[in-house]
Amino acid sequence: MTETYEHRLKRMQMRSMRRGIKEMDIILSAYAQSNLSKMDESQLDLYDQLLDENDQDLYQWVTGQVVAPDSLQILIKDISQTFQK
Repeated sequence: MTETYEHRLKRMQMRSMRRGIKEMDIILSAYAQSNLSKMDESQLDLYDQLLDENDQDLYQWVTGQVVAPDSLQILIKDISQTFQK
């Protein structure tokens, strides 16, 4: 069964809000709310991939403590810059 676009956005928004650590709940839910509806299919695929990552790793990447994997660097940079605004 194929997931509808609307359902996918809702699922990704929910996964952004219900993370393992509160800091990532705040960061990703704010980013998702502002950006998911503007993303194309490939950007949504990448964000979906990011949601499978460990919160401790994500937090270190977003805060610049550790360099993110090459495949996620652009998205991580966008999340970091969006949250700092």
